[in-house]
Amino acid sequence: MTASAYPRSPLVPSFPLPDPGKERHAVAVAAPGRGPQQWAGAPSAALDADGTYVLAYRVRAGGEDHNAVARSTDGERFITVAVLPRGGAAMVERPALVRLPSGRWRLYVSCATPGTRHWWIGVAEAASPEGLAEAEVRPVLTGDARTGVKDPVIRHDEAGWRAWICCHPLETPGAEDRMSTAYATSRDGLSWRWHGTVLTGRPGSWDARGARLTSVLPDGRASYDGRASAAENWRERTGLATPAGETGATGSGGAPLLAPVDGPPVADVRYLDVLPLPDGTHRIFYEARLPDDSHELRTELVT
Repeated sequence: MTASAYPRSPLVPSFPLPDPGKERHAVAVAAPGRGPQQWAGAPSAALDADGTYVLAYRVRAGGEDHNAVARSTDGERFITVAVLPRGGAAMVERPALVRLPSGRWRLYVSCATPGTRHWWIGVAEAASPEGLAEAEVRPVLTGDARTGVKDPVIRHDEAGWRAWICCHPLETPGAEDRMSTAYATSRDGLSWRWHGTVLTGRPGSWDARGARLTSVLPDGRASYDGRASAAENWRERTGLATPAGETGATGSGGAPLLAPVDGPPVADVRYLDVLPLPDGTHRIFYEARLPDDSHELRTELVT
């Protein structure tokens, strides 16, 4: 099913989503090659103080992958300014880019533990996006023997630090692709307090295998990746979620629960990232699958 075939729910027109006709997108980062496992995507974007766009993303070319950081004046044509070494990680996935009030930059990176299905999240910090290539990566969210953690969405504002983290249960061999989203808070973005699971897939639905939050708006509405089965791994689609209950229901530890919007997915893309702009518009970034199963990183201005 293509994005243009998805029914429009009442919440869709007000949420920044890819153009169903695929007429307004630009390719921010091309696929590194042709065929499966040739991917550019998993984006996280932010604005610099001068108004330029800074974009962090993952590139996978066969068995090799890395995180990169790029800069753009128009939000469409990007120049790579930093490539982060993979270090001892077996693989890397979606990073999370944050500009601090001081003007410094942090990049939270998803790292796979060699020889296992476990993932952990580390952070690199530098005075500029360009400096992230030389920054040391420190573990900050490590998971444990039962849970791998990756693909964080991290927000920092006057309320403090908040993180939505994709969790993969590891207790069943061969089923580690299952996923849910947990919520954590922090005073400094380094030491985190966990508040429990806030978003899960629904049995019998298109997201039965799991739900990975990909972006969250200031009003609490969110987008997420979901899939129905293990066979759909790497072919996730985008759904929408809203705060649960009229007043925002909470789970254990005060976690703000999210409820998936009823109906089918709203776009055939994954890792949708929404960047609010000062003029009230949004620029979105997402990973799109091509007919040969390679993936490219696209961007659109949504007014």
